Amino acid sequence: MEHLNSLEHHFLIAMPNLTDSWFDKTVIYIVEDNEHGTMGLVINLEHNLTVPELLDHFELPVEVPEIYADRPVLMGGPVDLEHGFILHEPQGDWQKTLPLQDNLAMTVSEDFLKAMAEGTAPEKTVVCLGFSGWEKGQLNEEIQANNWLTIPYNEALLFDVASEQKWQVALKTLGISPESLSMDAGHG
Repeated sequence: MEHLNSLEHHFLIAMPNLTDSWFDKTVIYIVEDNEHGTMGLVINLEHNLTVPELLDHFELPVEVPEIYADRPVLMGGPVDLEHGFILHEPQGDWQKTLPLQDNLAMTVSEDFLKAMAEGTAPEKTVVCLGFSGWEKGQLNEEIQANNWLTIPYNEALLFDVASEQKWQVALKTLGISPESLSMDAGHG
């Protein structure tokens, strides 16, 4: 049964309360939110690896297509940092793919990296190492505590906005300027 208040296919926007945490100024895409808990990927924290370096690490050809040449690998969260999670459009046919809404999918199999190296993968990709996870009910408590704002999925925010601008752009979709946020924002 689908969770009525599920945050699946939404973004979380970190509030100033998280300034001293791993999640400072992060934007997280929520992949799953159900009775088992919540799993999401941070989409604006750059790893020091680029996509070509990651492909090289898997000993895949480094003649990487131009579209991925400068693309950073992102840190999807503090859990399982050695595992890759790739958000992409369109969904396609990979070994381990979870179809999501709006033609979006998450793939965790190496065949996708191989396709990237060969130039046959979708152009719209976000490659993350690690993920963010919450126990059942934990994320709702954090939202109640004013740690996160939520907005619906927005393809442009995921794929087109530069990493360092995603947090500000996400806030602006709510009509909030980053400067107006204070640590003791009222619970409205």
